[in-house]
Amino acid sequence: MNTQATEGLWRHARKLLVAMSLGGSLAIGPVHAAPPTADVNTTGLAVTDSTVKVGILHSLTGTMAISETGAQEAEKLAIQQINDMGGILGRKIEIIQEDGASDWPTFAEKSRKLLVNDKVAAVFGCWTSASRKAALPVFEKENGLLYYPTFYEGLEQSHNVIYTGQEATQQILAGLDWVAKEKGAKTFYLIGSDYIWPRTSMKIARKHIENVLGGTVVGEEYKPLGDTSFGSVINKIRLRKPDVIYAAVVGGSNVAWFKQLKAAGITGQKQTLLTISVTEDEVLGIGGENLEGFYSVMKYFQSLDNENNVAFVKAFKEMHGKDSVIGDVTQAAYLGPWLWKAAVEKAGSFDVDKVVAASEQGDIELHTAPEGYVKLHPNHHLWSKTRVAQWSKDGQAKVVFESDLIEPNPFPEGYQ
Repeated sequence: MNTQATEGLWRHARKLLVAMSLGGSLAIGPVHAAPPTADVNTTGLAVTDSTVKVGILHSLTGTMAISETGAQEAEKLAIQQINDMGGILGRKIEIIQEDGASDWPTFAEKSRKLLVNDKVAAVFGCWTSASRKAALPVFEKENGLLYYPTFYEGLEQSHNVIYTGQEATQQILAGLDWVAKEKGAKTFYLIGSDYIWPRTSMKIARKHIENVLGGTVVGEEYKPLGDTSFGSVINKIRLRKPDVIYAAVVGGSNVAWFKQLKAAGITGQKQTLLTISVTEDEVLGIGGENLEGFYSVMKYFQSLDNENNVAFVKAFKEMHGKDSVIGDVTQAAYLGPWLWKAAVEKAGSFDVDKVVAASEQGDIELHTAPEGYVKLHPNHHLWSKTRVAQWSKDGQAKVVFESDLIEPNPFPEGYQ
């Protein structure tokens, strides 16, 4: 990396640290001498006088690589920025990276390795709910700490997980409310990949459509993860003519799904489609021309026009290439190391239970997150906004709706 790029990363990182308010005080000032290891590590973690080891666990291969590559790139960017500022408690962060390989048992196996063999202080990783559910028992048994970046179905809160993406009430309900109001939508066709997140999300969506919006679900279908044959589903959609196609197709399947929709004449000019699973990372593979006019509902889009995001996008592209793109989960993954840093410094320790206790105080905030202000709730989720954006041919999306800050509620009454 050239000197100019490094300086750019350092400047942005310092802005992030200066604006990170912890318990009403700003984390500013010079880097102090590292406290003794015996004081900050009482549970045998991989912490020395000068380093602390963390894990990064995402799918670098298989059908989910199209979605997960950006997340690990963002985590590496955050860690480099933190290290350029002196690290955490005077210790530089060292990364041990593992490949979940789009295989849920592999995520559990690699989680065990990182926690038991490598004794990492935290893990940034997983993408699908299936991978998280596979890894969760390992984190709870070994008392590890996972920062999970993906929007998900909610209905979960673990002592051992910090959820930096949105839960269902922040994404699903707000998006459906928008499309019902703005498009006058009454009929919906639900389509998703066949595993826990899409199925649970569609269960929540159906209840909201029928019980709150007074709408009708005219079709509901699931395809195996990685499937590329959508002809029969598309024929049913053409027959039933829903006001909205509501989609949670995941990973590489999205390429075939959207190309086949366009080939069948189902385009954004003729059909409202709202997806809760397509970010800029997937669009890179799908092609903007196959998504033009359709909508995604997320908390973050690369096109957000604010000072924080401009600096983040610049730093990301300097580190990972000018053609790289940044999606919702990528940005949420970037928040993980910063939230961990804030909690560790508040706790004055790397010990997991102390870091979790600090995280549950309700006063850890990031004022300069690329998505805008976020705050960590005692329930381990983030207060954040929801945005709906319409895709353009160039692969970027224009935000057409932005909510107020939404309090996370992973166990909404009436949706379980």
